[in-house]
Amino acid sequence: MKQGKVRIIAGRLRGSRLGVLERPGLRPSSDRVRETLFNWLQDRIIGRRCLDLFAGSGALGFEAASRGAAQVLMVERDRGLADQLRADASRLGAPEVRIECADALQLLGRPPPSPFDLVFIDPPFADGLYDRVLAALQANSWLASEARIYVEAPLNQALRPPSGWQLLREGQTREVAFRLYRAGGPSAPDTLSDSVPNPEPAPA
Repeated sequence: MKQGKVRIIAGRLRGSRLGVLERPGLRPSSDRVRETLFNWLQDRIIGRRCLDLFAGSGALGFEAASRGAAQVLMVERDRGLADQLRADASRLGAPEVRIECADALQLLGRPPPSPFDLVFIDPPFADGLYDRVLAALQANSWLASEARIYVEAPLNQALRPPSGWQLLREGQTREVAFRLYRAGGPSAPDTLSDSVPNPEPAPA
């Protein structure tokens, strides 16, 4: 059963709507949070390989595809949601998007097809998967050099990123905290904070 839709904000698919099925814990990132995130990433999307773990509605992965990502792998264990993602990819004409119906942690336990430049991590909040997912990404060579990792979490969620990761940006709404990390590499002076005072989606 559909509970609503989210829209793609910018790029070649701008204004397109994605179906959102009703599922416990499914909570698509708001328009304002996604706009902030992709402003942070504007020079690191075109031609990049992206991994959208816990894809859900596909809002993050399709936004990356719309803005020029070369490949987007969406991982979703719920078969109904995975089927919806495939239908949306076909309807939108997004051949760079591939959907894998799999458990994210089990997938990360295997060698990757090749390392990813950008990873989105926005799991159901109640599952408590953050530390295990971050560690598995690092341990099993899923990350390209200088990869960016986006994490969306509850306001009170403590995160323990692997050694060598740097927090580049962070922000919050009334409900969530969101952070952008860089995996490895030298420290950089561009760490900033951003807050989104109104988390309601922008008008279509």
